[in-house]
Amino acid sequence: MNAPATTGVRPLNTLTPAAVEQYRRDGYYHPVPVLTAHEVATLRGHLEAFERAQGQPLQGAYRHKPHLLFTWLWDLVCHPRILDAVEDVLGPDLMCWTASFFIKEARDPGFVSWHQDATYWGLSSPDVITAWVALSPATIESGAMQVMPGSHRRQLAHRDTFHPDNLLTRGQEIAVDVDASQAVFMPLATGEMSLHHVLMAHASEPNRADHRRIGFAIRYVPPYVKQIAGARDSAVLVRGVDTHGNFDHEVRPDADLSPQAIARHREVSERSVRTLYRGTDRTEYRP
Repeated sequence: MNAPATTGVRPLNTLTPAAVEQYRRDGYYHPVPVLTAHEVATLRGHLEAFERAQGQPLQGAYRHKPHLLFTWLWDLVCHPRILDAVEDVLGPDLMCWTASFFIKEARDPGFVSWHQDATYWGLSSPDVITAWVALSPATIESGAMQVMPGSHRRQLAHRDTFHPDNLLTRGQEIAVDVDASQAVFMPLATGEMSLHHVLMAHASEPNRADHRRIGFAIRYVPPYVKQIAGARDSAVLVRGVDTHGNFDHEVRPDADLSPQAIARHREVSERSVRTLYRGTDRTEYRP
């Protein structure tokens, strides 16, 4: 039950106090229903229409910050049911720092190694949450995310692999042994999302199912977080106010794939690549 307004504690929007406590204790929470079947069908329709026009699955820079290119994804990162749950953890002032598609084709070898998101992001604070939205069933068979409860309490050493089947930018993986027997799977039905902490160790296996596994990972921060490892960063103010000025404010695309939106996305992507690939010779996102 939500706390009554008369207690002086801000009432929760979506999550119960027990859910928030689990997130803080274990570093993750799932599932959270956020999208209707109609909303999912509309989003998938837009995505797959674009892929048909391109003649190939979504890849490269289109996977990253695509809400700066497509109005329907801008609306998704601003979706009130998603923001309500995130606000329950991070508070009323929220910025969308980035968002990425993680798509595994049917029977595809693509995987995500054990890693912590914070490793190369260069952000000043671990007050960062990922809302991972399922636009298709994310089952154990199709490569649902698995997490290591409690691993969000410290940063672990990583190494780069650049493995061709790894969906991460650098193919990064935790450089110490991970006891996978302690992992917890987070399967999601279509339209549900999970929440995980920026230091949560997580991974996912290849898709062994006969359908695509489509996930959209949205990363939210409070405005006091800032970029400390790269060039000045940018983000979308999705709720509340920004009194810190740590990020340039990104703007909604005027139309899907308009020349202005493409130019802005290219500029933002180039800055992001310099931060995410610092210390390497990479100058663009992997295919």
